[in-house]
Amino acid sequence: MKHISFSSIALCFLFFFLVTPTPNNSISTLDASTIDITNRTCKKCAEEYSKTFSYDFCISSLQAIPVSHVTNIHGLAIIGMELALENATNTISTIKYLLSYGTLDRFALVALQDCLELYEDALVTIVDGVAAFLTEHYSVANVKVSAVMEASTTCEEGFSDKTGVVSPLTEENHNLFQLSDIALCIIHMLSLAVYMVKKKEVL
Repeated sequence: MKHISFSSIALCFLFFFLVTPTPNNSISTLDASTIDITNRTCKKCAEEYSKTFSYDFCISSLQAIPVSHVTNIHGLAIIGMELALENATNTISTIKYLLSYGTLDRFALVALQDCLELYEDALVTIVDGVAAFLTEHYSVANVKVSAVMEASTTCEEGFSDKTGVVSPLTEENHNLFQLSDIALCIIHMLSLAVYMVKKKEVL
Protein backbone atom coordinates (compact mmCIF):
# COMPACT_ATOMS: atom_id res chain seq x y z
CA MET A 1 0.00 0.00 0.00
CA LYS A 2 1.41 3.41 -0.98
CA HIS A 3 1.41 6.19 1.60
CA ILE A 4 0.60 9.56 0.10
CA SER A 5 1.01 13.00 1.64
CA PHE A 6 -2.02 15.15 0.85
CA SER A 7 0.00 18.36 1.13
CA SER A 8 2.48 17.18 -1.50
CA ILE A 9 -0.29 16.06 -3.84
CA ALA A 10 -2.14 19.34 -3.36
CA LEU A 11 1.01 21.23 -4.38
CA CYS A 12 1.26 19.08 -7.50
CA PHE A 13 -2.37 19.85 -8.32
CA LEU A 14 -1.71 23.56 -7.94
CA PHE A 15 1.37 23.36 -10.13
CA PHE A 16 -0.43 21.53 -12.92
CA PHE A 17 -3.42 23.86 -12.62
CA LEU A 18 -1.20 26.91 -13.08
CA VAL A 19 0.89 25.57 -15.95
CA THR A 20 -1.73 23.61 -17.90
CA PRO A 21 -2.78 25.74 -20.90
CA THR A 22 -6.36 26.30 -21.84
CA PRO A 23 -7.28 24.51 -25.09
CA ASN A 24 -7.58 26.85 -28.06
CA ASN A 25 -9.79 24.67 -30.24
CA SER A 26 -13.58 24.43 -30.19
CA ILE A 27 -13.43 22.50 -26.91
CA SER A 28 -12.61 25.83 -25.30
CA THR A 29 -16.25 26.82 -25.77
CA LEU A 30 -16.74 24.91 -22.52
CA ASP A 31 -14.26 27.22 -20.77
CA ALA A 32 -15.25 30.11 -18.56
CA SER A 33 -16.61 33.01 -20.56
CA THR A 34 -18.31 34.59 -17.57
CA ILE A 35 -17.79 34.76 -13.83
CA ASP A 36 -20.68 32.34 -13.43
CA ILE A 37 -18.88 29.22 -14.72
CA THR A 38 -19.41 27.38 -11.44
CA ASN A 39 -23.16 27.91 -11.42
CA ARG A 40 -23.55 27.04 -15.09
CA THR A 41 -21.51 23.86 -14.75
CA CYS A 42 -23.34 22.66 -11.64
CA LYS A 43 -26.69 23.47 -13.24
CA LYS A 44 -25.87 21.60 -16.44
CA CYS A 45 -24.66 18.55 -14.52
CA ALA A 46 -27.75 18.49 -12.30
CA GLU A 47 -30.16 18.82 -15.23
CA GLU A 48 -28.52 16.63 -17.85
CA TYR A 49 -26.01 14.28 -16.24
CA SER A 50 -27.30 12.22 -13.32
CA LYS A 51 -30.25 11.96 -10.97
CA THR A 52 -27.85 11.50 -8.06
CA PHE A 53 -26.00 14.73 -8.84
CA SER A 54 -26.64 17.45 -6.26
CA TYR A 55 -26.68 21.01 -7.56
CA ASP A 56 -26.62 22.48 -4.05
CA PHE A 57 -23.65 20.32 -3.02
CA CYS A 58 -21.80 21.24 -6.20
CA ILE A 59 -22.32 24.96 -5.68
CA SER A 60 -21.43 24.95 -1.98
CA SER A 61 -18.31 22.86 -2.56
CA LEU A 62 -16.87 24.70 -5.55
CA GLN A 63 -17.76 28.21 -4.42
CA ALA A 64 -15.91 27.58 -1.16
CA ILE A 65 -12.74 27.72 -3.26
CA PRO A 66 -12.16 31.34 -4.44
CA VAL A 67 -10.28 30.30 -7.61
CA SER A 68 -13.34 28.42 -8.80
CA HIS A 69 -15.04 31.74 -9.58
CA VAL A 70 -12.41 32.65 -12.21
CA THR A 71 -11.25 29.33 -13.61
CA ASN A 72 -12.33 27.19 -16.54
CA ILE A 73 -14.19 23.92 -16.61
CA HIS A 74 -10.94 21.95 -16.56
CA GLY A 75 -9.98 23.71 -13.35
CA LEU A 76 -13.33 22.87 -11.78
CA ALA A 77 -12.73 19.17 -12.41
CA ILE A 78 -9.29 19.38 -10.80
CA ILE A 79 -10.75 21.23 -7.82
CA GLY A 80 -13.41 18.53 -7.46
CA MET A 81 -10.77 15.81 -7.44
CA GLU A 82 -8.56 17.76 -5.05
CA LEU A 83 -11.49 18.13 -2.65
CA ALA A 84 -12.18 14.40 -3.03
CA LEU A 85 -8.56 13.69 -2.13
CA GLU A 86 -8.80 15.92 0.94
CA ASN A 87 -12.04 14.19 1.96
CA ALA A 88 -10.47 10.75 1.59
CA THR A 89 -7.39 11.79 3.56
CA ASN A 90 -9.47 13.19 6.42
CA THR A 91 -11.74 10.14 6.41
CA ILE A 92 -8.74 7.85 6.78
CA SER A 93 -7.76 9.78 9.90
CA THR A 94 -11.32 9.44 11.21
CA ILE A 95 -11.36 5.69 10.57
CA LYS A 96 -8.03 5.18 12.30
CA TYR A 97 -9.30 7.11 15.31
CA LEU A 98 -12.48 5.03 15.48
CA LEU A 99 -10.48 1.82 15.19
CA SER A 100 -8.21 2.88 18.04
CA TYR A 101 -10.59 4.65 20.40
CA GLY A 102 -14.13 3.85 19.26
CA THR A 103 -16.60 1.74 21.22
CA LEU A 104 -18.04 -0.10 18.23
CA ASP A 105 -18.89 -3.80 18.13
CA ARG A 106 -16.79 -6.35 16.29
CA PHE A 107 -18.91 -6.25 13.12
CA ALA A 108 -18.57 -2.48 12.84
CA LEU A 109 -14.83 -2.67 13.47
CA VAL A 110 -14.42 -5.17 10.63
CA ALA A 111 -16.47 -2.91 8.36
CA LEU A 112 -14.29 0.03 9.35
CA GLN A 113 -11.16 -1.91 8.49
CA ASP A 114 -12.63 -2.66 5.07
CA CYS A 115 -13.39 1.04 4.64
CA LEU A 116 -9.82 1.92 5.57
CA GLU A 117 -8.51 -0.26 2.77
CA LEU A 118 -11.06 1.18 0.34
CA TYR A 119 -10.12 4.76 1.19
CA GLU A 120 -6.38 4.12 1.06
CA ASP A 121 -6.83 2.64 -2.41
CA ALA A 122 -9.05 5.59 -3.32
CA LEU A 123 -6.21 8.02 -2.61
CA VAL A 124 -4.01 6.36 -5.20
CA THR A 125 -6.91 6.09 -7.63
CA ILE A 126 -7.73 9.80 -7.37
CA VAL A 127 -4.12 10.73 -8.10
CA ASP A 128 -4.12 8.40 -11.10
CA GLY A 129 -7.38 9.98 -12.23
CA VAL A 130 -5.89 13.47 -12.09
CA ALA A 131 -2.86 12.35 -14.07
CA ALA A 132 -5.11 10.86 -16.74
CA PHE A 133 -7.29 13.98 -16.80
CA LEU A 134 -4.35 16.35 -17.19
CA THR A 135 -3.09 14.38 -20.18
CA GLU A 136 -6.61 14.37 -21.66
CA HIS A 137 -7.05 10.62 -21.30
CA TYR A 138 -10.64 11.20 -20.28
CA SER A 139 -11.78 7.60 -20.62
CA VAL A 140 -9.12 6.51 -18.12
CA ALA A 141 -10.00 9.38 -15.79
CA ASN A 142 -13.63 8.31 -16.02
CA VAL A 143 -12.77 4.78 -14.89
CA LYS A 144 -10.62 6.02 -12.02
CA VAL A 145 -13.14 8.51 -10.65
CA SER A 146 -15.97 5.99 -11.04
CA ALA A 147 -13.94 3.55 -8.95
CA VAL A 148 -13.65 6.14 -6.18
CA MET A 149 -17.41 6.61 -6.17
CA GLU A 150 -17.88 2.86 -5.96
CA ALA A 151 -15.47 2.72 -3.01
CA SER A 152 -17.59 5.19 -1.04
CA THR A 153 -20.74 3.21 -1.79
CA THR A 154 -19.11 -0.10 -0.89
CA CYS A 155 -17.89 1.32 2.41
CA GLU A 156 -21.35 2.56 3.33
CA GLU A 157 -23.08 -0.66 2.33
CA GLY A 158 -20.67 -2.67 4.46
CA PHE A 159 -22.44 -1.46 7.60
CA SER A 160 -25.90 -2.41 6.36
CA ASP A 161 -25.20 -6.14 6.33
CA LYS A 162 -26.12 -6.36 10.01
CA THR A 163 -29.45 -5.09 11.33
CA GLY A 164 -29.16 -2.24 13.80
CA VAL A 165 -25.64 -1.18 12.84
CA VAL A 166 -25.34 2.48 11.87
CA SER A 167 -22.49 3.64 9.68
CA PRO A 168 -20.27 6.23 11.40
CA LEU A 169 -19.07 7.35 7.96
CA THR A 170 -22.32 8.22 6.21
CA GLU A 171 -21.46 11.90 5.77
CA GLU A 172 -17.91 11.16 4.65
CA ASN A 173 -19.07 8.58 2.12
CA HIS A 174 -21.76 10.91 0.79
CA ASN A 175 -19.28 13.76 0.39
CA LEU A 176 -16.72 11.63 -1.42
CA PHE A 177 -19.40 10.31 -3.77
CA GLN A 178 -20.69 13.80 -4.59
CA LEU A 179 -17.25 15.36 -5.01
CA SER A 180 -16.27 12.57 -7.37
CA ASP A 181 -19.54 13.01 -9.22
CA ILE A 182 -18.66 16.65 -9.90
CA ALA A 183 -15.40 15.62 -11.51
CA LEU A 184 -17.04 12.75 -13.37
CA CYS A 185 -19.70 14.99 -14.89
CA ILE A 186 -17.09 17.41 -16.19
CA ILE A 187 -15.00 14.54 -17.56
CA HIS A 188 -18.12 13.35 -19.37
CA MET A 189 -18.72 16.81 -20.80
CA LEU A 190 -15.16 17.10 -22.05
CA SER A 191 -15.20 13.59 -23.49
CA LEU A 192 -18.32 14.48 -25.45
CA ALA A 193 -16.69 17.69 -26.68
CA VAL A 194 -13.62 15.79 -27.88
CA TYR A 195 -15.84 13.28 -29.66
CA MET A 196 -17.78 16.03 -31.42
CA VAL A 197 -14.57 17.74 -32.55
CA LYS A 198 -13.18 14.50 -33.97
CA LYS A 199 -16.50 13.77 -35.66
CA LYS A 200 -16.45 17.15 -37.41
CA GLU A 201 -12.87 16.56 -38.54
CA VAL A 202 -13.91 13.29 -40.18
CA LEU A 203 -16.86 14.83 -42.03
